[in-house]
Amino acid sequence: MSHAEDAPARAAGPGVTVPTHGGAASTIPGVRWGAVTRHADERGSFREVWRDAWFPDLEAAAGPGARFRQANFSTSAAGVLRGLHFHRRQLDFWVVEEGVAWVALVDARPLFDGSGDRPIVETRELAADGTVAIPAGVAHGFLALRPLRLAYFVTAEYDGTDELGFAWDDPLAAIPWPAVLATPDGRPILSGRDRANPSLVQLVERLRAG
Repeated sequence: MSHAEDAPARAAGPGVTVPTHGGAASTIPGVRWGAVTRHADERGSFREVWRDAWFPDLEAAAGPGARFRQANFSTSAAGVLRGLHFHRRQLDFWVVEEGVAWVALVDARPLFDGSGDRPIVETRELAADGTVAIPAGVAHGFLALRPLRLAYFVTAEYDGTDELGFAWDDPLAAIPWPAVLATPDGRPILSGRDRANPSLVQLVERLRAG
C-alpha cells in the first residue's frame, strides 16, 4: 500500500465519507480504507485525524443513535500482534500516526446470518497517515511491522460484554500473516487474552447460543 500525500476526501458508501488515497476498494461491505493529509515543514507537521463531516450518516453504518463516543491511543513494539478482536455494537475508525501495521480484517457476518460458511478475509499494509473504518461484525487485528502508534475512534464507550475475539491463527479464517522478523523465535508477541481466544467456530456457536 502506498503512502498518501495530499489525499482528498470522497464519498465512501452509506454512512461513511473518509479521506482516501485512491487505493483499491474493500472486498468487505462497510470497510473503508483511506489516509489523512499530513502538512509538514521545517517546524514539524499537522494532521486532521477525524472530522464529523467524514461520517455524515453514521447511523446508516453503525446503527440508530450512533456517534463516536470514545477515542483511544495505543503504541505497539515491532512484532506485537493484537487481535483478532470482534464487536457486535461498535464501529472502529483507525488512524496510523507513525509506524507500519499489517492489518487483517475478517468479516464473520456470513457465519452469523447463514449466508455463507466461511468468513471474508482482507489484509492490507497500513503505513503512517493510513486509515480504515471497520463496521461491527468485522473482526480486526494487526501485526506491528515497525514500532506503531495508532489512534482509534469508536462508537461505543468501553463495554466488556462486547470485547470479544477469536484466535489470531484460526484455521477457518486462515489469515496469511507475514513472517515476524522482530522477535528471536519468529513468533508474534501476544497478550494473555489474545493467546486464550477461542476459535472462530467456537465464538459463533457461543454467540448463537446467547
